[in-house]
Amino acid sequence: MKARQLGNSGLEVSAIGLGCMGLSFGYGPATETAAGVELIRRAFELGVTFFDSAEAYGPFANEELLGESLAPFRDQVVIATKFGFKDGDSKAGVDSRPERIRAVAEASLKRLKTDRIDLFYQHRVDPNVPIEDVAGAVKDLIAEGKVKHFGLSEAGAQTIRRAHAVQPVAALQSEYSLWWREPEQKVFATLEELGIGFVPFSPLGKGFLTGAIDANTTFDQSDFRNVVPRFSEENRKANAQLVDVLGTIANKKGTTRAQIAIAWLLAQKPWIVPIPGTTKLARLEENVAAEAVSLTPAELASIEAALAAIKVVGERYPAQLQQRVDN
Repeated sequence: MKARQLGNSGLEVSAIGLGCMGLSFGYGPATETAAGVELIRRAFELGVTFFDSAEAYGPFANEELLGESLAPFRDQVVIATKFGFKDGDSKAGVDSRPERIRAVAEASLKRLKTDRIDLFYQHRVDPNVPIEDVAGAVKDLIAEGKVKHFGLSEAGAQTIRRAHAVQPVAALQSEYSLWWREPEQKVFATLEELGIGFVPFSPLGKGFLTGAIDANTTFDQSDFRNVVPRFSEENRKANAQLVDVLGTIANKKGTTRAQIAIAWLLAQKPWIVPIPGTTKLARLEENVAAEAVSLTPAELASIEAALAAIKVVGERYPAQLQQRVDN
């Protein structure tokens, strides 16, 4: 697989990474450890060198899974993890106090079985802690060699600028896909100006863009999509038009909807590295193969025209979670 640079940071990763959250958290019961290890190691065999985790995924279980899976080839991969929730619990609210950041780093290093975190993200902006203090805490960890690069997640342009002035930000991770394009207006110009890479999570619309989910789909009771407005039965029905359009384009191209959705992201900017997640080996292979799918200017224009005619319905987060996004 080709490599990409995350902005001007010098951090080189595979053009497509692996979002590991769903193996332990968020989409129903956790994957069995042996199956998770198999999937992560298969991703590496396929050329993936960029693996995304967080203490909050589990909590803690996902980092332990990555530590075990990546140990045999640790020096050939880039591991990203995150701090920023109270006691690692995403339901408990944010906590980015400098002493908490240091404690998370030390604990994450142990779980990941490593001596450094390649990319350490603030999971969500903490309104109670100045971003300069957050960046300063990570800067200290970088000086000590425990962290290599600093990242932000779901941060707005002004927060990015303030953080970057204290410690250069290597990457911003936020949701971005064919059905959520707000980053183009809100942060792309800032990222380009400052030389910061962009890592889209949910590049397949939390599975919706693959065509595997329709109005009749039922989710496991522990699946967080149950509370996402965009995934209400009514909204899934309304948004099916986007999936149909993707299907038409994919059929003409001889690919899948997922591959078109990922190839579209790769075509937007050379400093974009999507991190699709999956628990299935066949889906992993399908997603990774998207790196070889090239969309022509004419094809990109036809996708743009089709999207312009479609109104995506439903908020991407329930109200209480939307408050965590820094605009």
